[in-house]
Amino acid sequence: LFTILMVVIIVGTFMYLIEGGENGFKNIPTSIYWAIVTLTTVGYGDIAPVTVLGKILASIAMLTGFSIIAVPTGIISVEIGKKTQNR
Repeated sequence: LFTILMVVIIVGTFMYLIEGGENGFKNIPTSIYWAIVTLTTVGYGDIAPVTVLGKILASIAMLTGFSIIAVPTGIISVEIGKKTQNR
């Protein structure tokens, strides 16, 4: 949880620096909120990046959020499958 908190703070801060207030990222807390929404739902929420670099960062955040959900789910599913085959 601490690692994810650090990731959203860093991503949100970078997004604020890249996009700025004119593109909807009015301040760092708003940008951190955007990072949380993007990481947890693999979507933008109410604001979206406009610049190419901002879109690249958003894509990385979405893929990171997906991997946080998909990888552990896959590992647990495989382990459950192994346990049920051994019975």
